[in-house]
Amino acid sequence: MHAPEYLRPPSQRPRRDLVSVPLVRATDTAVKPFGRLVDDPDACEIEIVRGPAQGWRPVDEDSGNEGGWVEGIFRGEWKGDVLYGSNGAVNGHYILGWSNPDPAAASEETETVPRTQVILWHLNYHPDGGQLFFPRDNQPFVVPVALPGDDLRPEQVIAFWCDGSRGLYINPGVWHEGIFPVEDRQDFTDRQGRVHARVSCDLGEEFGVYLSVPLRRTAPGK
Repeated sequence: MHAPEYLRPPSQRPRRDLVSVPLVRATDTAVKPFGRLVDDPDACEIEIVRGPAQGWRPVDEDSGNEGGWVEGIFRGEWKGDVLYGSNGAVNGHYILGWSNPDPAAASEETETVPRTQVILWHLNYHPDGGQLFFPRDNQPFVVPVALPGDDLRPEQVIAFWCDGSRGLYINPGVWHEGIFPVEDRQDFTDRQGRVHARVSCDLGEEFGVYLSVPLRRTAPGK
């Protein structure tokens, strides 16, 4: 498998069938298998996972998890139909998704369709540490997630709708993507492991589909 092309524009991607992702309101109970909701970012511990042993000899308990964590601003920003992400903690830049079902018609200059979904092409997880997204303003946002395991399937993915009053901490190994802002732009305090290993899944290449993640200002069911 080759590395994902994070800044490949939608116009260069083929049109594919869409798999609808259930939108779930983020509550303490709903989020628990994937992580937890956070009221105070300064009180949130970022778990760092000890590096694995190569054989039967264990890694010494006072080593293998000393990289600590880094902090920066994660920004989700819409440019027309295209959703960009930038992660100041690890100097990352991405196209997270787009809103037009036809990638060739997705425009960065204007909204060609109502912004009611994010068409998602990629998910990843961090085996070496957890990650916190804490909103810097009180605006709703959406985050897709799936439980750990390399045998990921599109139908396993759900999306949490967060009301913006609390942050979302994602456990090590949990599949996710960056945050999807409901407004044109939203900034988050991001904390994650300094080493920042990343395991990726290009949904289009592996499964021949994209995911349709609902994007809405109000909670599901309202």
